[in-house]
Amino acid sequence: MGASPMTGPTPNAGYKAAGLQKLGSALKQLEALVPLFGATSEEGQAVMKALTSLGKFVPPGSVTPASDSANMAQAQMKATQMNQQMQALKQGGAPGGGGAQPPMPAAA
Repeated sequence: MGASPMTGPTPNAGYKAAGLQKLGSALKQLEALVPLFGATSEEGQAVMKALTSLGKFVPPGSVTPASDSANMAQAQMKATQMNQQMQALKQGGAPGGGGAQPPMPAAA
């Protein structure tokens, strides 16, 4: 048998903290949906259920206004990048620049 490591793999605490901040931001957005749907509608009930089940992972005060705006800015930047890539695909070019020129026909 092969040698086993002295310790097993451990989760990255920084990733977990970042994930909890993003989850907190998502929960804020879900909270804003409840008045739009109404708490008694089927959609509102589903949002409330999601808030209840996910809310237990995010301690109160873990999402600051600064982290919330940073998460929103990051999401907006990703959306802008995706939009640019989609526009480049629609135009038929590669995202890094223009496409290759077609070969010139041989002169006779």
